[in-house]
Amino acid sequence: MGLQFNRFEKLVMVAALTVVVAACESLPNSGPATRTIAPDLSRTEPAAPLEHIKVVDIDNATVPLGADARELPRFSSGFPGSENDGPRIGNGDALEITIWEAAPAALFGDLSTNSSSTRTTVLPEQIVDASGNVVVPFIGNVMAAGKTLTGLQADIVKRLTGRANHPQVIVRLTHNASAYVTVIGDVKATVRMPISPSGERVLDALAEAGGTTQPVTKTTIQLTRGKVVRSMPLEAIIRDPAQNIRLTPGDVLTAVFQPLSFTVLGATGKNDEVSFEAQGVSLAQALARSGGLIDNRADAQGVFVFRVESEQTADAAGVPSTAVVPTVYRLNLRDPRSLFAAQRFQMRNKDILYVSNAPAAEMQKFLNLLYTAAFPLVNAVRAFD
Repeated sequence: MGLQFNRFEKLVMVAALTVVVAACESLPNSGPATRTIAPDLSRTEPAAPLEHIKVVDIDNATVPLGADARELPRFSSGFPGSENDGPRIGNGDALEITIWEAAPAALFGDLSTNSSSTRTTVLPEQIVDASGNVVVPFIGNVMAAGKTLTGLQADIVKRLTGRANHPQVIVRLTHNASAYVTVIGDVKATVRMPISPSGERVLDALAEAGGTTQPVTKTTIQLTRGKVVRSMPLEAIIRDPAQNIRLTPGDVLTAVFQPLSFTVLGATGKNDEVSFEAQGVSLAQALARSGGLIDNRADAQGVFVFRVESEQTADAAGVPSTAVVPTVYRLNLRDPRSLFAAQRFQMRNKDILYVSNAPAAEMQKFLNLLYTAAFPLVNAVRAFD
């Protein structure tokens, strides 16, 4: 038999129901609902709360926006021509020049001795001057700066030919004062490493500095060469030998510790700030690291990534902008194709990943509040009868 209520009890329940309905707007919640963030996208006028904020669905058309924004320049393409034939001579370097002249030595030998042996002349060590020159007897100044050792040897032989008898030349670098690479940042020891003819590479310089002080997965290597600056995750350089390029004099390597992270809010298994590697993570990985969606709370159509996009990326999405654009990317997990898009969409540092509550969860909150407010009042009235 059903419950029987008298007239007074019914009035009490109506009053309680009125109070509950009036309080619906203040129901406890973990954030905005899906309909608040992404109302009917067919509307031409944006909803007032999200005016000047662009809402973009994550699908096969928009995934490249997220992926391209995260892609870092590669050393191999940013510094072409790194594979060379050795370090170049620079101002301040000390050189030793040895000249051989075949018999009879007409230029560097003594013709009166009638010697049949080859004449060897070792010139005193000399410093490449501020103009980049060294001095060789009988031919004067020779430009050395910017040339390799073999290049300078060939130049001296060419200028001696016709003066000396079949000359041969060897140039030896006795003191390196110009071909250095500087390694700074989050390394165990800041070093100024000389470059040898073997051609040291990026990882060689890091090894010379004792390695990085932070985990490989959280370290970014910045290479500065003249006015060009490029950055790559250390993990990517280790995995791809083509990025372990040869260094050139004057390069500056900076190891940077970058604790990249995104924030997770809403109906997920874990609300937290989640760190990720410099190599990057996809949206699918981000959802997994946050504990996934809560079955009895989450709205599968309401997975959002809040991000401030650059002007270039916003223009690619067709969003009018001045400098930066607040953008909300929406993923609809009810569409199986969205899982493939989530695998390719790359998270960025300081992104906010938010999962809204399902409408059914809001209704359950309302019913719980109704039960909590009405029935204690009815029971109290019956107790006084």
